[in-house]
Amino acid sequence: MDSGNTAWVMISTALVMIMVPGVGLFYSGMVRKKNAIAMMALSFASMALVSVQWVAVGYSLSFGPDLGGVIGGLSLAGLRGLGSEISGLPSLLFVMFQMMFAAITLAIITSAVAERIKLSSFIVFALLWTTFIYDPVAHWVWGAGWSAWLGALDFAGGTVVHISSGFSALAIALVVGGRRGFGQYPMEPHSIPLTLVGAALLWMGWLGFNGGSALAASDLAANALMVTQVSAAAGALSWMCASWLGGKPSALGIVSGAIAGLVAITPAAGFVDPISAIPIGAISGLVCYLALAFRIRKGLDESLDAWAIHGMGGLWGAVATGIFATASVNNYTGLLYGNVWQFLAQIVVAGASVAFSFGGTFLLAKLVDRVMGLRVSEEEEYVGLDISQHGEKAYT
Repeated sequence: MDSGNTAWVMISTALVMIMVPGVGLFYSGMVRKKNAIAMMALSFASMALVSVQWVAVGYSLSFGPDLGGVIGGLSLAGLRGLGSEISGLPSLLFVMFQMMFAAITLAIITSAVAERIKLSSFIVFALLWTTFIYDPVAHWVWGAGWSAWLGALDFAGGTVVHISSGFSALAIALVVGGRRGFGQYPMEPHSIPLTLVGAALLWMGWLGFNGGSALAASDLAANALMVTQVSAAAGALSWMCASWLGGKPSALGIVSGAIAGLVAITPAAGFVDPISAIPIGAISGLVCYLALAFRIRKGLDESLDAWAIHGMGGLWGAVATGIFATASVNNYTGLLYGNVWQFLAQIVVAGASVAFSFGGTFLLAKLVDRVMGLRVSEEEEYVGLDISQHGEKAYT
């Protein structure tokens, strides 16, 4: 085991961890002030729930011995039977690095249920979703499952994290329904500065998210850092320009575009060069901007746009990996270099992940709603979840 590689992945693990409360801050600023604490609490609860689930069964289901290309076995449940190292790192470090990916994925989904979900119902849904949706998809891609057999590429989680969370958010939003009064009166963000702070933490943490996925302090990690930054910048600029054409370029739009660029480069970060990161990020900014506009026109209350940004951005990123992958970065090529198979493999796996994440989440959400109800009461929603669910106020 190399001490430099170990130190880099330790730092990256901490960077990914800070993204979880970063999501909470990002979302909290976009809700009304009576729900500010509740949104942050969902992110902290996501990290706590996933940390325990990951040790108990999640890691084994994701990275355990393959069962038919679909799921891992339970031989590593409780982290028993781990070797001393994985990919040249202390085994527990690799486990924790992957744990943070699972935690951030669940936190992203809370976008869809802002200002209206019962905490108790979220806890049950979260454990079911992580076990039956996230863990299988992680195994397909990273745990020697069928996606790996097909040769699909996902360097840091475009499919595993962003497609799964984004399309799952769309599914649960359809089940839980919109906020009372949505579309009838404004539901303005209560603190754009709070959202900008959350975006800053996400942008910083993403360098560990993608750079750490090289699992070494190496040229590949350096490439991942560079393309991550460039794609985020291109996404911010393209969203800003698109919104400028229709009015004024908001700060919220600029950081939303940056996150769209970060999402899109995630699967490609270890396979494309910096110049390719510019169109990947720029197109993602436009795709996600248009998806958000479509969601608004349709009157769908997927409140904080995990589907538009993470789902659609991740879908474009998965396809873009199959277009722009170049052998000058890694030993893979995409459509631009004549590799049609890679392009097709990306489309197949992305499509399967969309269908599985959306369909599976819809069924799980229906189940939880039928058994215990997903929503708070009308009175609790009116008062706000800070008081009704947590007995606290963000502002006095």
